[in-house]
Amino acid sequence: MEPKEIWITRIFNDYLSGPGNSLLGLVGIHGEARPWTNYVTMELLVAAIIVVLFASLRPRLSVEKPGKFQHCCELLYGFVRTTAEDQIAHGGAKYVAFCGTLFIFILFMNLIGLIPGFETPTMTPSVTAGCAMATFFYYNIAGVMALGPLQYAAHFAGPVWWLAPLMIPIEIISHLARPLALTIRLFANMFAGEQVTLVFMSLVSLGVPVVFMGLHVFVSLLQAYIFMILTMVYVGGAVAHEH
Repeated sequence: MEPKEIWITRIFNDYLSGPGNSLLGLVGIHGEARPWTNYVTMELLVAAIIVVLFASLRPRLSVEKPGKFQHCCELLYGFVRTTAEDQIAHGGAKYVAFCGTLFIFILFMNLIGLIPGFETPTMTPSVTAGCAMATFFYYNIAGVMALGPLQYAAHFAGPVWWLAPLMIPIEIISHLARPLALTIRLFANMFAGEQVTLVFMSLVSLGVPVVFMGLHVFVSLLQAYIFMILTMVYVGGAVAHEH
């Protein structure tokens, strides 16, 4: 059964099907009558909201008279930076941009489904898999850049050379399992939370749904934080200088 198009996806398919099919053609998919899906349009909307939100903040930044939104952003930045320095240790501030962006992007995607007429894109495995693969490539590239290819590869061999034949396949399997674990954890929690919220909103019109909407907000914050903290742990392990 095809998922029901939300209003923004319908607009994209009615007026932007040409660009959508052009993008799909880049990966070998052709001839889709309605190429845009709900989760893609919601991701684009979330990205646009984040860009507009922070673009509007930039000209209003002030040292003497910071506004409420600036205070909130500074608190968020301080929280992400402190967490990065705790988890990564070796120059954690360098990785704040990626980890903070990932946290904000996932959080907004988790929460946007609470707005009537919208849908939570992170309850689709393709979306969470994309975030997981971005993390996978990022921490491996960060490790290579921080240590060099040979020293980074030595991480896979274990602490002593004679364990290398055993440790290398174990480490490779462990690293390949990380994107899968990140994908399933975020997708499963957000899908379950969305379904519970929708069920109770359909059964009871007042009171009880508010409680589950609050739970949805809590789960959204928690899952975005867990995704970010695991990313930092992976980066910390990749850039660690073994003695």
